[in-house]
Amino acid sequence: MRNHPESFSTRAIHHGYDPMENEGALTPPLHLTSTFAFETAEAGGEMFAGERAGHIYSRISNPTCTLLEKRIAVLEGAEAGLALASGMGAITATMWTLLAPGDEIILDKTLYGCTFSFMQHGLAKFGVTVTHVDLTNPENLTTAISDKTKVVYFETPANPNMRLVDIQAVSDIAHANSAYVVVDNTYATPYLTQPITHGADIVLHSATKYLGGHGDVVAGLLVGSEELVTQIRLYGMKDMTGAVMAPFNAMLILRGLKTLELRMDRHCSSAATVAAMLEQSYGVQKVWYPGLESFEQRDVATRQMSQFGGMIAFELEGGYNAGCTMMNKLKMITRAVSLGDAETLVQHPASMTHSTYTPEERALHGISEGLVRLSIGLEGIDDVIADIVQALPKPAASKAA
Repeated sequence: MRNHPESFSTRAIHHGYDPMENEGALTPPLHLTSTFAFETAEAGGEMFAGERAGHIYSRISNPTCTLLEKRIAVLEGAEAGLALASGMGAITATMWTLLAPGDEIILDKTLYGCTFSFMQHGLAKFGVTVTHVDLTNPENLTTAISDKTKVVYFETPANPNMRLVDIQAVSDIAHANSAYVVVDNTYATPYLTQPITHGADIVLHSATKYLGGHGDVVAGLLVGSEELVTQIRLYGMKDMTGAVMAPFNAMLILRGLKTLELRMDRHCSSAATVAAMLEQSYGVQKVWYPGLESFEQRDVATRQMSQFGGMIAFELEGGYNAGCTMMNKLKMITRAVSLGDAETLVQHPASMTHSTYTPEERALHGISEGLVRLSIGLEGIDDVIADIVQALPKPAASKAA
């Protein structure tokens, strides 16, 4: 008899699968099929009516995707999960399900660029009121929320400037006003934060990032109550977006989950070392990393994060040009968008991931023109630091007297 709960890594490796039920195969089978056979016509009818469990068509469910959905749900502390084609597929399927013309969605000030574009230029076109609020102060939500507000949406930490939102405080206010809370947990992963346990209704991931972990797959995941996830599966995914995860991609994410704890421990420890180094470096104006004592929201970080992640944002003196110069001097670290890979990646949000914002919108939403984002990988920490140090600006040599 087990007398203690299974650890995170044990659930990530074993939950929902028994090799003895699959001819002893240690690795779960990959079900590459579009459709499924019915034992009888009556059985098929019962499945279509929702009266019998089973797979009908892989646009709705697939055994490989189902196993992934069970795993992410148990890791996030949720009732159910849903696998989708991309993080944006998870976001759009959720919003098309929860929102209708005349509704309002309240968003935090800082969002990933494509999320911002969908909300501001997509949802708004279909009669949804899009309101941005600084959710780092929950009282701002109390002031802004109304009876038309159906969803409150935010990232924590936020991409790219590392702002945190107090999940429990915002959820309490939203639920008192009958609004859903949707949280993008891509940066933190369920290993560091479980938003459901802090009151969130839906948690989203770009599984492309840390959950996959190897930069070889594009995928999305979401979790929530059985009722909400079923609605998103059968309407937002099946009918509105068709953003279905391929079984092969589900297999890759299942593989990634097995090493998530090990990888995140390394990402976090290396990022903490790099952030501390950057904070003491010449030419670095500001560093944003939740593990630093100087981080303004340190209290929120310690309440809802078990560690502080692998992402760092920093501003160099000299702004845009200084940031580009520094990035171009890097030799090992790769100039690329995305994050959470084994490789350390660097990017410039103003010209890359957040180029969908106008310069005025970036300024309004806390994304400076010189902001640089680092995704710390799994390389030797001495090698990562050496590459950054040689690329940072140097003090001008003093002239001889």
